Amino acid sequence: MLSGAAGRRGLQLFVFAGPGLPGFVFSGSGALMSKIHFTLYSRSYCHLCEDMLQALLALRAPDENDAGWFAVEVIDVDDHPELVAKYDELVPVLSGSKDGRAPIQLCHYFLDAGSVRKFLNEGD
Repeated sequence: MLSGAAGRRGLQLFVFAGPGLPGFVFSGSGALMSKIHFTLYSRSYCHLCEDMLQALLALRAPDENDAGWFAVEVIDVDDHPELVAKYDELVPVLSGSKDGRAPIQLCHYFLDAGSVRKFLNEGD
């Protein structure tokens, strides 16, 4: 199932439900093709999770055609027992991947803007 709604800063919120499509993806029309992808492991009603998401989105380039554009996927760990086992008390947890490489964990609890900027600038 796929649904959409207008979001902040022209973002669209797509809710995916079904096998292999858990969570939420915040994107513009081309962000899913982005070379940079962040995954935020989150929980419903988690103010730290919302704070981390907003801080992360503030670092994103304003236009999806800019080099600093990235996709953000938000996954509710409580929907996946294996993620609860892995991240439970650490939520929110942010990981990032570039060019399809394996993701690396960048921070938890609060956005480490320095680590995210370093990750974004690596390889430039």
